[in-house]
Amino acid sequence: MNDHHQALPDHLVINVQRRDDPVSMVTEADAFAASRTYANVVIRGPLFGVAEQRRGERPRWRLITDMETGYPQDVRDELNSHLWFKAKDETDDPRERRALLDAVRRLETERVNELTVGDTRYRVVRADEFARVGEGRMEPPRPTDVDTEGWDPAVHSPSTTKGFVIDHAAAVGLPEGLDRMGLVPLTYTSERFPPDVLADSRRALHTHPGLVLLPVAFRVMERKELSWSMVSSQHPTPQDARRSLIYHLKTYLPMTREIDDEEAAVYARAADAFAERLRPNELEVRGRRFEIARIERMMRIGPAGPEGPRKSDVEIQEPTQLHPLMDEWGNVDYGA
Repeated sequence: MNDHHQALPDHLVINVQRRDDPVSMVTEADAFAASRTYANVVIRGPLFGVAEQRRGERPRWRLITDMETGYPQDVRDELNSHLWFKAKDETDDPRERRALLDAVRRLETERVNELTVGDTRYRVVRADEFARVGEGRMEPPRPTDVDTEGWDPAVHSPSTTKGFVIDHAAAVGLPEGLDRMGLVPLTYTSERFPPDVLADSRRALHTHPGLVLLPVAFRVMERKELSWSMVSSQHPTPQDARRSLIYHLKTYLPMTREIDDEEAAVYARAADAFAERLRPNELEVRGRRFEIARIERMMRIGPAGPEGPRKSDVEIQEPTQLHPLMDEWGNVDYGA
């Protein structure tokens, strides 16, 4: 594949390079072992974010938001705010500010999935969240996943998704290359998905035949009788997810009155015991089982770059004005 990559479009190239350094060798062994234990892939559904492409960066794109919302309009609103504050704080050029504000006006009234402002192209992009399952559980963090330490709930690791460069032809190690090749034909098949979702999933194999894996993330999940439910949002490291589980048990549940004072004390003791263990990934309390799960996300790539929202993706909001009016000189009308 390396011998011919110059002759092929980037979205069809998977550039695998052998890496012989000790860290890469251990990571590869870890990945192959995990693929045997957690051999099944379960797709949860789509996630959306915003990517930008500046002049001279083609065909690469860069994520400017986290991929963590299930609705396209949420990230259109994020792009709206990104451009508004860029107009307010990052330029003194009236023409540049006017172009940014014109883009904001469009985002206030239209479901725009791509627009260009100056030399920067913005796109609402789509990825599918999935997890690997085996032996009756979701895959936990791997020993070689980057992790942090400490239990201070105010500590949050920086995002590994925001700033990620989407480059289909970038060199990857053998496990990721094999992973991507195996995931390329993956589509939605569950009967829980409507027919139009299944049809769009099959169509994407032809319109966006390439595939990029985003940085892994971690969630707190609760094991139910026949499924799992999400307890937390995505986190960049396992320890961030563990800290969120402590918060959930000791602060969130009592605050929302889901448990009484007696139960709250039981949950607090369980959380304290959990924090005394070394890199724990499971907790059982009052008949409930919580797990730290390793979450992956795949983004499909076509000739023009990363896939945007599909017609069958759920839209529950309309565009709206989020910020006060501003003129090209930077004067903000906050109203009476």
